[in-house]
Amino acid sequence: MEREIGRSKRGRRVYAFDDIAVVPSRRTRDPEDVSVNWTIDAYQFDIPVLAAPMDSVVSPATAIAMGRHGGLGVLDLEGLWTRYEDPEKLLAEIQQLPAESATVRMQQIYAEPIKPELVTARLAEIRASGVTVAGALSPQRTQELYETVVEAGVDLFFIRGTTVSAEHVSKRVQPLNLKKFIYELDVPVIVGGAATYTAALHLMRTGAAGVLVGFGGGAASTTRATLGIHAPMATAVADVAGARRDYLDESGGRYVHVIADGGLGTSGDIVKAISVGADAVMLGTALARATDAPGGGYHWGPEAHHSQLPRGNRVHVGRVAPLEQILFGPSPVADGTANLIGALRRSMATTGYSDLKEFQRIEVVVAPYASR
Repeated sequence: MEREIGRSKRGRRVYAFDDIAVVPSRRTRDPEDVSVNWTIDAYQFDIPVLAAPMDSVVSPATAIAMGRHGGLGVLDLEGLWTRYEDPEKLLAEIQQLPAESATVRMQQIYAEPIKPELVTARLAEIRASGVTVAGALSPQRTQELYETVVEAGVDLFFIRGTTVSAEHVSKRVQPLNLKKFIYELDVPVIVGGAATYTAALHLMRTGAAGVLVGFGGGAASTTRATLGIHAPMATAVADVAGARRDYLDESGGRYVHVIADGGLGTSGDIVKAISVGADAVMLGTALARATDAPGGGYHWGPEAHHSQLPRGNRVHVGRVAPLEQILFGPSPVADGTANLIGALRRSMATTGYSDLKEFQRIEVVVAPYASR
């Protein structure tokens, strides 16, 4: 539904996760009978959770832990772990920085060049543990480093930015040809963020195995304040799920996974993301709250230390419980920040659905309320 903004402009009414709610059906189930398994390409996972490629969320150790817990940890291959042999002291320094000087000091820290040998070493460390190996590069770095990443033995390759399009126009540099690039790679590629039906459909046509949905929607992002761009996530996920449905018909049965990436601070947000069409969720803030997360109670993304135009902050998110409790409980709090999978199971059981694909068909209502 469009609304008039002024005489010369109209805008569509869109919704964030806080604006919607799921509705119970006539049937309920035992939570233990509910399946939250997720499969993408040849890789199967016990839970539909990916840890976002942010230094405050994923280190090689937490990527391994996520894999052993049945999820997927995605390492930021442009982060501290591929710039420094021993980044622990720098992680500790970032946690202690005064707010007024944090951005400048982080820009200095992340100015250190990426070292291909460290990319190889970090991915080899994860592979040696026996879990699925995933790494992420920005579109700007993909052409420079992808050969190193593939040779290191990555299983799933992520091209992740604030926004990623299938048609990047530049008079200055040769843009990445996503369709050609994905066709020539031997590993599944997940790309994003995308926030509209059209953008997602074009990404699906490149051959991507999955599309990340989001645009600066996380707690550490200031994209709306900096660039004036924002994509409320309930509508964005539903739009991209619509593109997935239409591409399934267009391609003769090729299914592209939709992964919600942003605005997912609590278990209720995860429930609602899947209810409007997500196959899985990529979590930043929710996992940065783990007591064993590398951020030590702080959270920041790549946008926070951009050399020219930072579009994020280092934010204090606190420490709630160890990673295992954040995922599976028992929860020490009642605010939806721990036992994320238990809450998802209970919501699915309470509304009568047995697996994630079924749950995507649940009835949803628009029910705005004052957010947390």
